[in-house]
Amino acid sequence: MTPARRGAPPRRITIFTHQYPVQTADAVKQLIGAATAAGIEVLVPQEEVEKHRLAERGGCVLGADPDSPTDLAVVLGGDGTILLTLRRFAGRGVPVFAFNFGAIGFLSTVDHGQVEDGVRRVLSGDYAITALPVLLVEDGDGPKMAVNDVSFHRRQNSRVAELEYSVRGEALGSVRCDGLVVSTPVGSTGYNLANGGPILAWGVEGYVVSFIAPHTLTARSLVVAPSDPLTVRNLSTRDDVDVVTDGRTVMELPPGGSLDVHWEDDRVLLAQLPGATFYHQIREKFGRLAS
Repeated sequence: MTPARRGAPPRRITIFTHQYPVQTADAVKQLIGAATAAGIEVLVPQEEVEKHRLAERGGCVLGADPDSPTDLAVVLGGDGTILLTLRRFAGRGVPVFAFNFGAIGFLSTVDHGQVEDGVRRVLSGDYAITALPVLLVEDGDGPKMAVNDVSFHRRQNSRVAELEYSVRGEALGSVRCDGLVVSTPVGSTGYNLANGGPILAWGVEGYVVSFIAPHTLTARSLVVAPSDPLTVRNLSTRDDVDVVTDGRTVMELPPGGSLDVHWEDDRVLLAQLPGATFYHQIREKFGRLAS
């Protein structure tokens, strides 16, 4: 992971919000008003225009293409909306600055109670930019990206999955389970943590493999070096396994099929408060790890 660098005052921003506009309406209007008054162009995709019933105003482009070039993507929502926006701008050099309007908001820059301070930071570029890795899986339709995790799940009403996993061609075992999760350090505080997997600090060079409800006492989480591709094989002779990236089902792994998971460095850019640390975020969001 590349060391954080300072932000810069944007000339153009694009706004994205989650599905509950009543929660973000006031903050959206405050952000648009402050940005246009400062001479910053604000791009608002059509979905956001309809969601917030926005009217035309100078300096604000309504109905903008959400993929238009921009200096900064500003999210008002939870981790799901933040992840979606990070994937949208992956590899394009666009940082994502997020106001937390969700349950945990581990990826957020500021909390929803800090809108005024957050707007000031957006306009002045008062934030640090951290480059984060992603995981990639690929089928015939092209690569699928995960900022948090790639997971393999048995289907509802199907029998327990049997998944074999290999690293660099070395088969490490097979596990009867409800599924298997491959997490980046960023994603290690999500599904992986719920499985009892280890938390990886941001900056750790590696990803973690953990299991969902393993039907064995010997299944153990494994931290894999980023240069080592992981292969997951569906050992079932009859049941497909769903492949999910960041909570979205993206493909199926058929009986006998296999899929490689690859690490790729520095694909997404996340805005954080200057001086903020992963360990401070852990304590703020989850409390003390020991007492």
